[in-house]
Amino acid sequence: MNLTAIERLCLAFYKATPPIHAKQGALIMSKVKVALIGVGNCASSFTQGIQYYSNSESKVGLQNPTLAGLTPKDIEIVAAFDIDKRKVGLDLSEAIFAKPNNAPKVCEITKTGIKVSKGPLLDGVGESSKELIQISDSQEENVVEMLKTSNTEIVINLLPSGATKAAEYYAQQAIAASCAFINTTPNFIASNPAIAKQFKDANIPLVGDDLVDQIGSTALHKTLLKLLSESGVYIDETYQLDVGGGTESIDTLNRTRDAKRTIKTQSVASALPYKTQVVAGSTDYVDFLQNKRDSYFWISGRYFCNTPLIIDLKFQTADAPNAGSILFDVVRAVKLAITKKQSGIIEPICAYGFKHPPKILSLETTEAEFKKFLA
Repeated sequence: MNLTAIERLCLAFYKATPPIHAKQGALIMSKVKVALIGVGNCASSFTQGIQYYSNSESKVGLQNPTLAGLTPKDIEIVAAFDIDKRKVGLDLSEAIFAKPNNAPKVCEITKTGIKVSKGPLLDGVGESSKELIQISDSQEENVVEMLKTSNTEIVINLLPSGATKAAEYYAQQAIAASCAFINTTPNFIASNPAIAKQFKDANIPLVGDDLVDQIGSTALHKTLLKLLSESGVYIDETYQLDVGGGTESIDTLNRTRDAKRTIKTQSVASALPYKTQVVAGSTDYVDFLQNKRDSYFWISGRYFCNTPLIIDLKFQTADAPNAGSILFDVVRAVKLAITKKQSGIIEPICAYGFKHPPKILSLETTEAEFKKFLA
């Protein structure tokens, strides 16, 4: 068969770029427009991360430099909400460094043009953290109107762990504004069948609950247990306990300690093919740790001929940056779900990015399902 130069060029392009990927790329390469609910430490690292990776060739620290045809520079923050007077009304570039935030500063942030809006208080401030927060007396903004006028596609809930009513409120605002919703907190939103049905009926994606850390204690604990189990070690008992600083740590300790412990314990236990004694969760708050978190692991097991094995170790990270890479992945994956016109619970994303997805899957199944979703 004789082909012209143009035909050969078209054929080469077709082989290099199969039609399905070309079509997806054309649909999803526009900016992903997100709104941040809560301008705390995680919002600080997330915002800094977008600028850091947009202005650098470095891919260090990114689990997926490109996902669904998108890079971190394709994420655009178009709205932000908070209730602290030291943040409300400020440009986002300034608000992320306002007290009580103490996330590491990794780069200078240029003006974003995004002013932090006042959201409703509801239960956003707990008894233990009320001395750290200064409530703004500014007028509350109309959240739905702000989401619509800013063309927000995805709402990211970064509120404190105990803000159950506030999390549910913003989920309802997202539905009213036809925005997808990412619940990074342990408050049950995606795990609430009634709320999940509302998103399904509205043809909007929903993912959650409780974002995993990139190199967090839960992921490390699960990996250690999986490695030992696959090596023939039987785990008799294991625990992992956290001590941290920052507002999230004090909120977790005083408002959601039991719920968080249940979530983490279930997640860790899923790494083993059998039931055993597992405990995982937060135990204390130490203010001078700032945004750092100390995690303590203890594993007791038996290997060849019932020989005992003990692992006792400490692991330290900065809290806020630990959410960055995974949240970048989740945001881009949700954009893909929007492009695919999927709605309700997006199980592969939930299993991949969260400690308490509506359906807990094994590590192997999670990886396979997420890759299948992206394919």
